[in-house]
Amino acid sequence: MSASKVAKQKNNHIDALFQYIFVGKDMADEIINSVQRIAIIKNLYVVFLSICDAKSRAVVVKGRGETVYEAWHNAEQAADAMIENSGYDVKWVKADIVNCAKSMKTIELNKELIKLHYRYFFREGIALKSDFDVAFIEAEINANKLINYYTEKEIINKALDQETEALSHDRINKYQIARGEKVIESIPEKIISFSTMGFFCDDRLEVHELFDVGPDCGRRIIEQVDTKIVSPIIESAYDYLANMIMPNGEFVYGYYPIYHNEIDNYNILRHAGSVWSLIKLYNGKNDAGLLRKIDSAIEYLTSRFVIYRDDNTAYVVERKSSELKLGGNALTVLMLTEYMECFDTDKYMKLLKALSNGILEMQNRKTGEFFHIWSYPSFEPLEEFRTIYYDGEATYALIRAYALTGYDKYLNGAKQAIDNFIKKDYTRFRDHWVSYALNEITKYIPDVQYFEFAAKNVEKNLKRIHTMARSAQTSFELLTVAWQTLMRAQEKEISSKYLRKLDKQALAKTIYYRAQHLLNGYFFPEYAMYMKYPNKVVGAFFVREDNFKIRIDEIQHYILGYALYCENYEEIAKKL
Repeated sequence: MSASKVAKQKNNHIDALFQYIFVGKDMADEIINSVQRIAIIKNLYVVFLSICDAKSRAVVVKGRGETVYEAWHNAEQAADAMIENSGYDVKWVKADIVNCAKSMKTIELNKELIKLHYRYFFREGIALKSDFDVAFIEAEINANKLINYYTEKEIINKALDQETEALSHDRINKYQIARGEKVIESIPEKIISFSTMGFFCDDRLEVHELFDVGPDCGRRIIEQVDTKIVSPIIESAYDYLANMIMPNGEFVYGYYPIYHNEIDNYNILRHAGSVWSLIKLYNGKNDAGLLRKIDSAIEYLTSRFVIYRDDNTAYVVERKSSELKLGGNALTVLMLTEYMECFDTDKYMKLLKALSNGILEMQNRKTGEFFHIWSYPSFEPLEEFRTIYYDGEATYALIRAYALTGYDKYLNGAKQAIDNFIKKDYTRFRDHWVSYALNEITKYIPDVQYFEFAAKNVEKNLKRIHTMARSAQTSFELLTVAWQTLMRAQEKEISSKYLRKLDKQALAKTIYYRAQHLLNGYFFPEYAMYMKYPNKVVGAFFVREDNFKIRIDEIQHYILGYALYCENYEEIAKKL
């Protein structure tokens, strides 16, 4: 592409932003009135432009001036020079106009970070000088690890020295060198923290206004999170997950996208759960290529990780640890039942029964409790408890096995397990798998105590879930699955004093709020553009507090929760 064509493409994006921001009088007045109120240095205005070709991390330039127009012009000139010198093929441009700033001692930043509890949750920009000569917007800071976030363990152990520099001198200088800027000699004693009014121009030259503060910072403003918004997001993440299946049926397990480091700690349980979600949301796509991927992923698991103890009992072995995990059997049963139901086949019936029998072998049939880990090849009990999730997974799997086989022993085993959940008050674990199990068993045993326990699992956790700073996608599943259970109680006219007093409006509002909040874990291009390879992460879900991690099971939980949300949206919306 010639330099003139590149410049023209650049101007299309930047001009679209300028027209949107400054030509409409109402918007221009709002911006000018907003930025005039924040000047730390009189008549200082600052504009950042992030330029991205979707293939590599965005390049951020800035402009300063005595008016916001002058600052914009200077930023645009810097962008022009960068594009013309590099032959950059512009796909996305983001504008950030500083609209609020405050001076603070650098050691005060440490205290602010400690309050956050989670890494990458500092959502403001930082200038190392009051004239913004060296300054970084929020996305640059977190996507280049310019802050040293302390671990939760360090906080708990009070191993923090308030004089320790939270800003990473080394990584700031590496970033400065990478973008052709001068290095800094030291971290100053005072810094400026600031927020910006953000605007993003996509590859269709459509401009999106962005949130400027809080957990939504830097993400496009969406007025109503309805099925029209969520459905294409589910679809893009679903496709992303399906495309992580390699020709041999194994997944690319995940990435840490800041530097695009691949995650190599493969877990066959998460493999099974991810395939389950792909089948569950297959929805008659009639996609031969997708079906081949699903079949290859099932073959990868069943041919390499399933072992038989005898003709009627099988287990999923985690090869790297030589362990038979209750959760491995459970998630594989869910995968196989979903496959046979979706494609109307009995292809895996023998294996389904053997794995379900394996689950029953790991259950105490007197108490309903499960033993979590056996050793392989000895088939001896090894570890009574590994994670609370195994109990709900196994229970849900037994009910699904009953649905396909009609064998009462599976339903009875699940009933014993759920009775134990009630006895030991599993609501305290805030486990989405318990929610799945309760929803499933009430299809076959519409006992009022099961509906009440599903309601209690909501009520006791609702406030905490509502206020979670993290995306907490499994908690969203807990609520959306429970909503289905409560709607079934209503349809079957099952009622009790407890069920009647449950605040369904509060539940609906929390579900809707969490649906909004989960968007902060989706790689919109305005987030993805700051990662090392934007086009390799856009359209996926991520976990911000864990280095923006993309992992197959995390995508699984996001898309299943959102799918349930869409399925029940009309009824939820009535309660808002």
